Amino acid sequence: MKIYKIKTEQFIKRSLAEVFDFFSRPENLSEITPPEINFRILTPLPLEMKQGTVIDYTIKLFKIPVHWRTLITTYEPPHRFIDEQIKGPYTLWHHTHIFKEVSGGVEIHDSVSYSIPFGLLGRLLHILWIKRDLVRIFEHRKNVIDQIFSKPTDNSQLSHSKKVSLA
Repeated sequence: MKIYKIKTEQFIKRSLAEVFDFFSRPENLSEITPPEINFRILTPLPLEMKQGTVIDYTIKLFKIPVHWRTLITTYEPPHRFIDEQIKGPYTLWHHTHIFKEVSGGVEIHDSVSYSIPFGLLGRLLHILWIKRDLVRIFEHRKNVIDQIFSKPTDNSQLSHSKKVSLA
């Protein structure tokens, strides 16, 4: 099984508590996901984020609804949480979210390990479509997060910079 990786970094000029609070609310996923994916949470809201929380949602791939279920396997507020796919389009999806307080704000680090089903056909799909699509999704997410956290607060703080890399 071929395992691919995505790593992203982003700096937000906000408090650790504020940034973690935003990311620890699953309902915010629809706000940072590209609209054409039609992300919809099926699990009744509000959800309590904690280790063991299961979240069901649907996305659309080629206009076909796909059921995705994730499990929060690690939850260590306000520094990190991990979600892993139980059911969905990937053979493996392991997403680690890390929040690090630094001078002037917070660094957000995302690390995703994933694997595609269908053997050689899956590898070809990854080269032709999936890799590019995941980069586009994470870039969209970066831009939306920048917009959300650039809204003035009492301290008029802004967000900036994110790097997306695939291994």
